[in-house]
Amino acid sequence: MKKLIKTEAEIKLIREGGHILDRILKEVAAMARVGITTAQFEQKALELIEEAGGRPAFKGYKSDKKSKPFPSALCISINDEIVHGPAVPARIVKEGDIVTLDIGMEYPYVKGKKGYYTDMAVTIPVGNISMAARTLLVGTKESLEAGIAVIKAGTKLSELGAAIEAVLKKYKLGVVRDLVGHGVGYDVHEEPQVPNYGFKSGDFPDMELQAGMVIAVEPMATLGDWRIAPAKDGFTYVTADGSLSAHFEHTLLVTKDGCEVLTQS
Repeated sequence: MKKLIKTEAEIKLIREGGHILDRILKEVAAMARVGITTAQFEQKALELIEEAGGRPAFKGYKSDKKSKPFPSALCISINDEIVHGPAVPARIVKEGDIVTLDIGMEYPYVKGKKGYYTDMAVTIPVGNISMAARTLLVGTKESLEAGIAVIKAGTKLSELGAAIEAVLKKYKLGVVRDLVGHGVGYDVHEEPQVPNYGFKSGDFPDMELQAGMVIAVEPMATLGDWRIAPAKDGFTYVTADGSLSAHFEHTLLVTKDGCEVLTQS
């Protein structure tokens, strides 16, 4: 358990990196318009991360030794794509699309030294979107806020998941179960796994959160069934039924009486 607890010095750097990452994502998201390409989002993200003294956490990332390295700094998932859509090769964003921008950064980046990781995501509308799509965005974002509201030292992961799930069910959204949040800070992905539903004992270790833990909470929801499928590109996960999906994420520091949103400047 000790390795999951960050020191004050480490938290200071994670916080600094998270604030920078928030500003970067806001600037990238502000570029959204009909006709922009995913490669244009990617280029801007790369420029801003380098200027900030960071390194893209996702570009070149391999989930295991046999997997292909991820090709971009941004995961850009459009419409029925849930997560892990590569930004390159370029795709054109169209009227009515909903676009998820998922970004991670190692900070500070000094060659030969290890920095600290933060991770965040937002789903944005492009042009006029349907009322159903708007409900999906509102409900998914609200579910993240509900999760944040219950986090404090002593909260169980099942309680956090149940708070998220309750909001998604209120909006009659599908709750993606096969993709979860995670610990973050020393690496892109750490323990614990953070499900977005009130799981039963035995499905996941039902850990009690402790002050000093840093976790990425990231509800993913759909307008249809919760089941997912791998896309042909070998990276992206899509909804199995082709329904729209949304994804919101923040990196959070657990404290004695609540939590601090580190990816919010």
